[in-house]
Amino acid sequence: MPNFAYTARDNKGAAVQGEIEAHSEDLVADQLLRSGITPIRITPVKVVAGRRKGRALQLSRPTVSLDEMAMLARQLRSLSKAGVPILRGLQGLADTTSNPTLADALTDVHRQLQGGRELHAALALHPKVFSALFIALVRVGENTGRLDDAFAHLADYLEVEKRTRERVTAALRYPMVVLFAILVALVIMNIWVIPTFAQAFARYNTELPLMTRILVGSSELFVAHWPEMLVAVLLGVFGFRAWVRTRRGGLTWSAFLLRAPLIGGIVRKATLGRFAQSLALTIRSGVPLVQGLSVVAGVVDNAYVSAQVQSMRSGIEKGDSVFRTAAATGLFTPLVLQMLAVGEETGALDQLLGETAEHYQAEVEFELKRLADAIEPILITVIGALVAVLALGVFLPLWDLSSAARGG
Repeated sequence: MPNFAYTARDNKGAAVQGEIEAHSEDLVADQLLRSGITPIRITPVKVVAGRRKGRALQLSRPTVSLDEMAMLARQLRSLSKAGVPILRGLQGLADTTSNPTLADALTDVHRQLQGGRELHAALALHPKVFSALFIALVRVGENTGRLDDAFAHLADYLEVEKRTRERVTAALRYPMVVLFAILVALVIMNIWVIPTFAQAFARYNTELPLMTRILVGSSELFVAHWPEMLVAVLLGVFGFRAWVRTRRGGLTWSAFLLRAPLIGGIVRKATLGRFAQSLALTIRSGVPLVQGLSVVAGVVDNAYVSAQVQSMRSGIEKGDSVFRTAAATGLFTPLVLQMLAVGEETGALDQLLGETAEHYQAEVEFELKRLADAIEPILITVIGALVAVLALGVFLPLWDLSSAARGG
């Protein structure tokens, strides 16, 4: 669909400029007139090259964090509640935000609103900044005249999501640091330490112990072929990422994460907690259940769970109940299924979904504490095994040589 640049006058006679995406100039003029703006000049704009250039420039731009999105929702809620026009509020937020990606998105949304586009439609033009849930709730808020409530719900949801991710990051920080330290130690040993000992042992022309020969062989292999190893690792990483981006690969990997050792329970409960919280929020905001499931399927951040949510939506469209469609997925525990059944019977599905989300959040916190307790002995065992291998490989030949010297 082509873009049209326009120059117009608003109802106060002030000059207005912007761009609108439409099929023809007549449709642009009709849209402007319906929004109370009198068009003066409308010209088509060629944007293909500009968009490509913009995409290239955005590769190095920062992403928008959950903190920034939660703060934006809070600010928009305050502006809406205070009666500040959304156009003025968006321009002020775009001028004051420190994130250039968010500032550009808000500036474009402001320009689209000037062109007569609805707020949710303008936000939908920036899917990398505004999620499907954000757009859906804004749309409901526009239709019901309760934008301030929609922004308040979004801010609460984003803050809970941020706290959950922070807990997961904090739990994984210690083992990741330890694993990185082990990797660095192995590289240093293979490049500098073991070759030095190998040169010293070579002077005596004696047969080295098996463990020492293994260490020396692995060190020589690493030193001689580290570029090939690095290329292989990079190819493996990029190949894996490309495979995960495919539909089949994404479903397979997402399903594996739900049952992976140590972290599978945490991923499963965190994902289902996100599902329950998102669905409760959409229902509470007035989004129809079927549409809410479609929105939630796009924000659960797990392809397998998303596919199961879509199957729930299909079942409900055919007249099935939430309880039966949820049970058919095999994702939920009997306790959660019982809460869904009670919520559906009593008409308090959003309330019980919110309680389900709280239940999963508590479970995630408990599992994260157990994860730290489970990973620590594993790391200690790995470090102990590496130290034992290195000690045996380095000191066994030294003991043999010292014994031979005393015997001589």
